[in-house]
Amino acid sequence: MRFSNPVYDGSFADPQIIAVGNDYYAFATNGPLGNVQTLTSRDLVSWEAVGDALPSLPDWTAPGRVWAPEIAAHAPDRYVMYYTSRDTAADRQAVGVAVASTPTGPYVDKSMKPLISQAEEGGSIDASPFQDSTGRRWLYWKNDGNAIGVDTWIYVSELSADGLTLTGPVHRLIKQDLPWEGDLVEAPYMVERNGKFHLFYSGNAFDKATYAVGHALCESPIGPCVKTGDPILKSSPDAAGPGHNMVLGDWFVYHAWDPAQVGTDPKGRTMWLSRLTWDGDRPVVEPPRARNP
Repeated sequence: MRFSNPVYDGSFADPQIIAVGNDYYAFATNGPLGNVQTLTSRDLVSWEAVGDALPSLPDWTAPGRVWAPEIAAHAPDRYVMYYTSRDTAADRQAVGVAVASTPTGPYVDKSMKPLISQAEEGGSIDASPFQDSTGRRWLYWKNDGNAIGVDTWIYVSELSADGLTLTGPVHRLIKQDLPWEGDLVEAPYMVERNGKFHLFYSGNAFDKATYAVGHALCESPIGPCVKTGDPILKSSPDAAGPGHNMVLGDWFVYHAWDPAQVGTDPKGRTMWLSRLTWDGDRPVVEPPRARNP
């Protein structure tokens, strides 16, 4: 497949894609299309705008900081969205959960409070659902410690079968402890492959060219996890600060900046694809390329 990056050239930060039948649906942080920007495609390359998957917000939050939505499909008529938004009572970001009967919504969150709100740890962001090969569901997220100058941890807890509540203990997996990660790790995404668990994450400042994607190999959905070391995806001449990835088959999906406009809106971060291959238990991601053969 020949294609050009970015595959979506509008503001589309923190992208996640799900496949439903022959269609793909992409979701992203608030922007021109609404609270949860939504696109659809048949080939991952040509995208059409759908609109806002979360047009109404619960009373515990307000528009403006609705970040990093991710969807888990539970049934052909049940989709569960995890998203980040401002817990106005605590004045920190928090994780909410909403449900819809179709992939594009509208998703509805009837809760009176967030699903996760770690105000004492800076807040909670970047929730990512994962279902393992046994059918158990898990939720990963990050405490927003860099907002108050404390450590950032990737957390995980098991989810109830309906995906609406956390069950069992909360586990810490990794924090920022490598030079390239700067003050934070965030944007977790778990993949199971050949009985092993691969935690992808981003590190450093999202609005800098030093933002990049890392990897850790985990023994189970709750760890322990050992980091690979250096980033597996970082800036190239074509794109700066690639990050907040997810995996769709053989593709790495992520956002990146125009190298000449890092940290600058209105266009902001656009959606990119890179080929993913494996060298044993080590993921190999092609660098960001504008032209892909």
